[in-house]
Formats: sequence, structure tokens, C-alpha cells
Amino acid sequence: MIETRDIKSYIRTIPDFPHKGILFRDVTTLFQDARGFRMAIDQLLHPYAGLQIDRVAGLEARGFILGGAVAHQLSVGFVPIRKKGKLPGQTIEQAYALEYGEAVMEVHGDAIQPGEKVLIVDDLLATGGTAEAGVKLVERMGGEIVSTAFIIELPELGGRKRLEALGLHVHCLCNFDGL
Repeated sequence: MIETRDIKSYIRTIPDFPHKGILFRDVTTLFQDARGFRMAIDQLLHPYAGLQIDRVAGLEARGFILGGAVAHQLSVGFVPIRKKGKLPGQTIEQAYALEYGEAVMEVHGDAIQPGEKVLIVDDLLATGGTAEAGVKLVERMGGEIVSTAFIIELPELGGRKRLEALGLHVHCLCNFDGL
């Protein structure tokens, strides 16, 4: 008999990382399990069966792993959205607020063509700041966001509400309470 597990059971929680009081939700344990990883990719894809998607954009860094696998399954191109200074070509950038300060995301300026339908993928939705920066980059290039997809949502941090306020669909596979 095949053991049935849900996505949440594959995710390890590490207390006090990277700071005291934080419960870090570690998806590497999901990635290293072949059955769990396949299940996660299948569940990320499920809502988009039959929809036109031209590109998958993955947010640095774990979004690259998920986004690459999703793009492969959809037979579409993959676009990395990276931290500033990591891409070699001409880029456009988008600043966003962090808890203490600001960060900048970049994408190659020719990665998405006007009118292309884009799915944004990452491992975790917390405040939604990184995802919103990715959305803005795609939209500045003329891309149309089909949806945003995540493995984990931390509902208390308000990321879903932030993205839905922008008119975006949000798909998450599981929720964890707390920070």
C-alpha cells in the first residue's frame, strides 16, 4: 500500500532561524523527496490546466527550482527574477520594502514580450513584497499575470490580501500559522 501524505507533512520547521522567534519553513525536505516534489509540482499546475501560459517566472531562489519544474511540465520558457546584480544582461529593476530597509529585484529586459501570459511561482508567500515586485517587473514589460502560485502561505502576514488587492489570483498548497 502506498503511503498518502499531504504537502505540509514534507516541510520541516526550524525554530529560531534566521532569528530568535522565527519558525523557518524549510522546503528542502520537500524537494529531496521524489514523491513529495512531484506531488507539489502537480498541485501547483492543477488550477492552470487548459489555460494559456507563455512563461513561468520564478522568484529567487527556491522559486527557480519550482518554477523550472512547472515550466518544464507546461512546455514553456522559464524567466528568473533575481536579486540585484545577479543577471549579466541589460535588466530592469524594481525596489520593494523589507521589514528593515529595501531590496531590489531584477529581470532581463527582454525576458517577457508584451502580451505574454505569465505565471509567477515561489515557495513562500509571507508579506507579498517580493511577489509584488515580481508582478510589477512582468507588467512593466507588458506581460499579463495569469496567477501567482506558492507552496506555503503564512496568512497572518497578509501577502494574499496584498496580491488580491492588485487583482491577482493566489494559489497556495498549504498554510502555516505564525511567523
